[in-house]
Amino acid sequence: MSAFFGRFLNILDYALGSLMRNFGKNCSIFILFTLVIFLFASFQLMTGSLTVLAEKILVTAPDITVQQMSAGRQVAIAEGAKEKLAGILGVKKVTERIWGYYFDEATGANYTVIGLTPPEGARDDASWPGVSEGRLLLPHDRGKVVVSRDIRDTLGLGDRRHFSLFRPDLSMASFETVGTFAEKLDLLTADVILMTLADARDLFAIEPGLVTDLLVTVANPQELDTIAGKIAGILPGVRVITRNQIRKTYNVVFSWRSGLGAICFLTALAAFAIFAWDRASGLSREEVREVGILKVLGWQTEDIILLRFCESAVISLLAFLTGFLLAWIHVAVFHGTLLRQVLLGWSVLRPAGAFTPQFAFADLLLTFSISVLPYLCATAVPAWRAAVVRADSVI
Repeated sequence: MSAFFGRFLNILDYALGSLMRNFGKNCSIFILFTLVIFLFASFQLMTGSLTVLAEKILVTAPDITVQQMSAGRQVAIAEGAKEKLAGILGVKKVTERIWGYYFDEATGANYTVIGLTPPEGARDDASWPGVSEGRLLLPHDRGKVVVSRDIRDTLGLGDRRHFSLFRPDLSMASFETVGTFAEKLDLLTADVILMTLADARDLFAIEPGLVTDLLVTVANPQELDTIAGKIAGILPGVRVITRNQIRKTYNVVFSWRSGLGAICFLTALAAFAIFAWDRASGLSREEVREVGILKVLGWQTEDIILLRFCESAVISLLAFLTGFLLAWIHVAVFHGTLLRQVLLGWSVLRPAGAFTPQFAFADLLLTFSISVLPYLCATAVPAWRAAVVRADSVI
């Protein structure tokens, strides 16, 4: 055993020297391999980060959302349906909501306007962990809103607190910002303008007695699906969305976009494998002569194969570690700048710092398995072809 280990160390030492002697050839392979691993690892880390962040944020999402449907499209629902839902055993609270999209022609951004009724008993000095500056809305507020830092920047408010939006009849509705959402909620609030139910009704010119949906809070989370089924039976034609369904939707969206990146990665990996095969197969005259000399000195065929394997392993492992480290820096420090549009979309307003990489051994193993192992396999046959060269034919 010790003899084999000593022999292996000697071959590894020679392999390192051989890599340095052919630095130019090996450096090009290393750079390309590092780039391929960097791209795939970045997608993996960014997807994992978004998934973990969504799990944390969706804890604050409503247990059940009820929307009225007509001809496959969402329409307004009567506020009177609230009384029917409140009578279901296990329903703790039902809240009306008016929400919609507002397109700002000046900036080209789409804002998500959400109108809710502030809870009774809220105080002017009340704080909420989701607000970094100012406060949330109070029951008596009119013309007051809470926005994200991105919206403040997009509107160019600076130190100002007032801005205006157009109603459907092109009259102006003025608002005052009383709070700013915390950056940790950017994934959900980057484009949100939160206002009272009355202000949202006025902005969108929605008739009295109608809301866009109802938010249901249940007393026992274990009865969530049961209560959702009862709601669908009481209110015909409604769409009932549970928090778990929203969570699954986020996971599907992130997985789909990450899958798109993975397809691009596999294409790049296939091209790189072909490139590596070509470079490994195209032995120069000096390399062939080197193999012949080694055989004259007593090296066996398996020794030559092990030598080539060590060279490939050193390159692939260094490229793997370098690529994964660069991907971690890219996500943690630069927030996935190069790839963030693929995962977050191309809208004007996007979460600024949505990516905090989460280390998972499964991601590390997956990246290793579909990058390093294919490379080693791609260089196996060329290594064997180099090892079977006859010494008398090249010296």
